[in-house]
Amino acid sequence: MTGSRKGLAYGVSAYLCWGLFPLYWPLLKPANAVEILAQRMVWSLILIAAVLAVTRHFTAVRRLAADRSKLALLALAAVLVSVNWGVYIWSVNSGHVIETSLGYFINPLFTILLGVLVLKERLSRTQWVAVAIATLAIVVLTLDYGRLPWVALTLAISFGCYGFIKKKVNASALESLAVETAVLAVPALVALMLLANQSELAFGHHGVPNALLLAGTGVVTAIPLLLFGAAARRLPLTTLGLLQYLAPIMSFGVGVGIRHEPMPPVRLLGFALVWLALVVLTADAVRRRRHKASLATPAHAVAA
Repeated sequence: MTGSRKGLAYGVSAYLCWGLFPLYWPLLKPANAVEILAQRMVWSLILIAAVLAVTRHFTAVRRLAADRSKLALLALAAVLVSVNWGVYIWSVNSGHVIETSLGYFINPLFTILLGVLVLKERLSRTQWVAVAIATLAIVVLTLDYGRLPWVALTLAISFGCYGFIKKKVNASALESLAVETAVLAVPALVALMLLANQSELAFGHHGVPNALLLAGTGVVTAIPLLLFGAAARRLPLTTLGLLQYLAPIMSFGVGVGIRHEPMPPVRLLGFALVWLALVVLTADAVRRRRHKASLATPAHAVAA
């Protein structure tokens, strides 16, 4: 399997896992969002350490951590992903699954803007149309919610920046995740100790199933992040942007079909505008790829 095909398989698997998350987090109650976030961090580190012990990659992790510039970037990535996790967990368990799906629908558009603002990429006229439609959608949804859709915007910005940093570091998915979880472990342990002192810790106080589900946060966190890290190293940002549609589609289905969250007409219009922007964006990406393929074919024919 070629590198691009592996990257595609990794990316699809990661986003399918993330799409199922809204069904998992409510199972962890009565643990609150802070505890779930802290448990994710601690159990992820334990799982990653076990994998490193089996694969004997501790030396590579130490080498990565010794690179100050990469360590700083991974520390920033850790902060961004913890913000993303925290907001997402709170939103799902507070009945805002549909708004979380909006955040990940917006994410591909934010990724494109990130390319413009940071990498100085130039957008085509069609891409600007897609961005303009998405901006109109944010205005419509702001009017509907009576506030900025801050959950959606926070998720889109935090994860978009996280993906960009992971691509810039260009380290092994396992090694970079080991550094990230190590950075997050200390504040997570402090949070758990504070919760225990206040008698608000759920772990170990609500039966074995609840404890196992909380411990399982390490598995359900690490696996898709490892898959995403592997995909980010092998795929261009545009392809990652297209794959990002999978998770929000599943989350939207969970929010509407399973959690029965309200979807008034104005809110549906806002989502429809976001989907229209994504259709425009996808059509433009397909057209560009076909154009490049048509230009490359004669060159290959001559070489043959």
